[in-house]
Amino acid sequence: MKLNEMMRFLGVCAVLALAGCVTPAEVASAPPAAMEAKSDHYEQDRQAILAMAGNFKVTFDFIETVSFVEGYDLKDRKLSGGNEIVRVIEDSGDFISLQHILVVGGDDKFPIKHWRQDWRYEPENVLVFIGGNTWENRAVSAGQANGKWSQTVYQVDDAPRYGAVGAWSHVDGVSQWTPPAEWRPLPRRDATTRDDYHAVKAVNRHAITPYGWVHEQNNSKLVLDGEPQTLVREIAINTYRRSDDFPIEVGDEYWAKTADYWAGVRDKWSLVETENSRFGLTIQGEPEELYNQLLGLANFVADGEMESLEALGEARAVIDEYVTSDPAPLSQRIAQASE
Repeated sequence: MKLNEMMRFLGVCAVLALAGCVTPAEVASAPPAAMEAKSDHYEQDRQAILAMAGNFKVTFDFIETVSFVEGYDLKDRKLSGGNEIVRVIEDSGDFISLQHILVVGGDDKFPIKHWRQDWRYEPENVLVFIGGNTWENRAVSAGQANGKWSQTVYQVDDAPRYGAVGAWSHVDGVSQWTPPAEWRPLPRRDATTRDDYHAVKAVNRHAITPYGWVHEQNNSKLVLDGEPQTLVREIAINTYRRSDDFPIEVGDEYWAKTADYWAGVRDKWSLVETENSRFGLTIQGEPEELYNQLLGLANFVADGEMESLEALGEARAVIDEYVTSDPAPLSQRIAQASE
């Protein structure tokens, strides 16, 4: 360590020791690089994640670019959008949870619970998709986790979708998080309209912009009945532009009425994750049978037709019905999805 770096480090040690936060021996044993990462870069990371909360006009733009199977014709561009609120539903420092809720419809706007993104600093494991509506907890070593955040994305019913571990960077005036490519399930826009591929190998980059943020995707659509084969590549830019030009209260009122119910549903899924190193759904393809029931129960709660505890009891039973801790081999699950 250079002399000026040593002096600066010793100065920090003295301040912390005098404040009674740590003993001189504890501070002296702490690596200065780690301290700087936790105090500076760490807080920048947190502020970038929290910057994704707010009220937004959203555009979803998907374009297939290059085919890799003879005879495959690129599909038409898919462009859609809407209004969405993103709320911080938990922030404990090293863990931040952001819930998305769409506000849709014509004159009579109504809410739709959308996806959730959970961020964890220096995780010990990450939940990843391995094909055929099956997930596993992958261990993350201390070296792999150092200074990084996991992002785990959850479905509209709080069932898992995909996860990855990556580092936030704050260079050239841009804060962005870019993980390695990981698998994720088919998006609904394809799962409900086609059956010619089975998983997406995706890089999901999140970048903060002056007007909000963007979710950029570099996707490879994979065929998995045999050795994995890239069918086609796709790029996507989902743009979140801050806007209050819609009835924000529609989303907030829904969440106020259903937050306890959804907290219980999250707890149930968390139990599934912690009790099983690998688990899956008993249904293949788009799991409408599962999420329609859980969303329907939430609507009963929002409308005052059911109490949260009663609805939650039914929701837990639904999850138990559709979750298995002993999923079949991938080839068998792929065959079931094609039937």
